Amino acid sequence: MSAFDLLPGAPDSPVLLHVPHSARAIPEDVRRGIVLDDTALERELDHITDAHTAELAERAAELAGLTPWRLVNRLSRLVVDPERFPDEREEMAAVGMGAVYTRTTHKDELRRPDTDPEPLLARYFRPYARAVTEAVVARLTATGRAVIIDVHSYPTEPLPYELHGTGPRPPVCLGTDAFHTPPELLQAARKAFAGFGGTGLDSPFAGTYVPLEFYGTDARVSALMVEIRRDTYMAEPGGAAGPGLERLATALAALVDTV
Repeated sequence: MSAFDLLPGAPDSPVLLHVPHSARAIPEDVRRGIVLDDTALERELDHITDAHTAELAERAAELAGLTPWRLVNRLSRLVVDPERFPDEREEMAAVGMGAVYTRTTHKDELRRPDTDPEPLLARYFRPYARAVTEAVVARLTATGRAVIIDVHSYPTEPLPYELHGTGPRPPVCLGTDAFHTPPELLQAARKAFAGFGGTGLDSPFAGTYVPLEFYGTDARVSALMVEIRRDTYMAEPGGAAGPGLERLATALAALVDTV
């Protein structure tokens, strides 16, 4: 299987739905570098995976009037986390969860602390980053702008690894960036998700993903992270999706069509 897929949308759509954390797949050679036994690994995948978010983005794309583009990670974030900074800027490195995780959601050992991240960065992280960059360039070339909507989920109760887990945990958290999230994009998201009992801002997770080539420099690239509390659409942890998924897909499609 491919490590990620770029799924085409309408030629004149500026929107890229980005789904980085929905998969559970781990290549066998990567699995050998993870110290958890199979049972513990499955439990960790239940906690760390944004389950069903690829299906959510797919359904939203089907419902949208103008089909967005989608970039979907097909490998678990336990392989590499494509949304982390690969250097000292990444705050999650403090808990062993930089671009290559060495600790679990419960702060147990995932990989040996002396693991060299470079082979995984070269094999998975950098090709993924190039793919997102190229997808954004294509949207800029075709439409003059690009709108990245990150599709995530998070658990109802905070997990030990969370650095900001004591704040509000609304049904929908909107992660923003001071440079790349214009007020009209945030307003459109609040309107689209208004029917879920309230949206929050940057809690428990803040920020949004923009390829480093454009980060902080190119205002034609706008971005928003949509973090959905898992009890709104699935059984936790790692369980089946429920009827909330269709409602969320309808709301996400409305956001896509607005922007």
